[in-house]
Amino acid sequence: MGVAGENHVPNTKIETTNKHIDVFVEKMKRFPGLLWRNICKVGKEDPRRLIHSLKVGLSLTLVSLLYLMEPLFENIGQSAIWAVMTVVVVLEFTAGATLCKGLNRGFGTLLAGSLAFLIGYLAQESGRVFRAVFIGAAVFIIGTAATYIRFFPYIKKNYDYGVVIFLLTFNLITVSSYRVHNVLKIAHDRFYTIAIGCGICLLMSLIVFPNWSGEDLHNSTVSKLEGLAKSIEVCVNEYFSNEERSCNTNKSSEDPIYKGYKAVLDSKSTDETLALHASWEPRHSKHCYRFPWQQYVKLGGVLRHFGYTVVALHGCLQTEIQTPRLVRSLFRDPCILVAGEVSKALMELADSIRNRRQFSPQILSDHLHEALQDLDAALKSQPRLFLGPNNNDNTSNMLALAAAATARQKPKQDRGISISSVKTDTSALLEWKSKRNNTNVEQANESERKALRPTLSKIAMTSLEFSEALPFAAFASLLLESVARLDLVIEEVEELGRIANFREFNADDDQIILTTEIPEMKNAVPLQNHLPSHAAD
Repeated sequence: MGVAGENHVPNTKIETTNKHIDVFVEKMKRFPGLLWRNICKVGKEDPRRLIHSLKVGLSLTLVSLLYLMEPLFENIGQSAIWAVMTVVVVLEFTAGATLCKGLNRGFGTLLAGSLAFLIGYLAQESGRVFRAVFIGAAVFIIGTAATYIRFFPYIKKNYDYGVVIFLLTFNLITVSSYRVHNVLKIAHDRFYTIAIGCGICLLMSLIVFPNWSGEDLHNSTVSKLEGLAKSIEVCVNEYFSNEERSCNTNKSSEDPIYKGYKAVLDSKSTDETLALHASWEPRHSKHCYRFPWQQYVKLGGVLRHFGYTVVALHGCLQTEIQTPRLVRSLFRDPCILVAGEVSKALMELADSIRNRRQFSPQILSDHLHEALQDLDAALKSQPRLFLGPNNNDNTSNMLALAAAATARQKPKQDRGISISSVKTDTSALLEWKSKRNNTNVEQANESERKALRPTLSKIAMTSLEFSEALPFAAFASLLLESVARLDLVIEEVEELGRIANFREFNADDDQIILTTEIPEMKNAVPLQNHLPSHAAD
């Protein structure tokens, strides 16, 4: 028996090891296909990524000729490594980002070399000890001053990289000049090799299939407007839908409503970065107008505030306390009509920015006004829904009847809890206390104790005589708030069109047609194409 048990343990370990080996081999077999699919996916999301990769490879090949070709290497020597490092660090995805880094690096190197040459020239006529003290003091003062300047908001936003390159170059040349006497040649070689690298980067960014930060900011604004339009329409349609939300749609990553407004809420840093890079770009438009990057940033801020309203509307779909569906159906048509008109206006604004034209004067048509009047009339027609139950009235509350009818139609696994489904007076709390005293605490199991806390909270909440229409009242007020904030969005888009010299609206332009079916929002999230630079100079 003992021997058999001892043999069984090694056999189990061997079987476990073989299973791990089989799993590893299976993963390795699938790895090439998975890698290829990911490569194709990244390229299909934005084909410009492949073009940018080819541009970087070609730039590195060109700058490597300084080493590979003997005549060039004899003239430049080991300093050619600075040109290679410049291409790796400076060449970015967009022309604006490359210009920002390239010019910062060039001017920082030039200023640092000139100052280092001046310090060396002043110190070379003195004694060796005084020269060392003078260089050390200069390094301390310049390093302290330059680092302090980096804390200035304007410098940190626009010229931080240039100040870092200035510090690096100044210390490199100044300190090395104490041991090396041809400091002018060091500064000369470094400046020219960096200029060669920056020139290749600017050539590739501005001439060879350029990607403009201003265009990315423009397209990002269009996609955010479309995402908000689709989110608010889907949100309202789902709120009045007769079907229960599936478990999969509750996951944020798969929720189409969440996808629409997520890009807007996360866009602040991206918009500011694109706007900063766009401010460095030359005027490349058809009419050579300056890109109004500041107005795009202001419009992005207004869209984020509009997005907060959509987030609150989305939260109404996921609250624990829900107005019965039969009650909601009383206001279904006017609410859907209001949401449709808001969505239509946002889509028209997106289309006007995409085509660089003024939006239609009829963007806020009479249909929206009529929808608001219909919603107002529907709310006034049911005043008792928004008043609590009347204890002095012997008649049954209309809302209780509606809730009862809804309860018969609602499945047991419905997550939404209507207030009429539990007792709404203090007798419920007394009843629970009497049952609690009659129950043997020692015989209660762990699951019952876990269920006690939510039961207490529901009884405490529902003992107050709230109206069951309050959740819908919150939803309706948020929907009206979206209409109010739509005016602010329209004002900013109008100002953008004026500054950017958008063409006048033509009645023959294609009109926006909205359908009840919302396609998958593939481009709702702006693509992140700016790679962080971690290379050390």
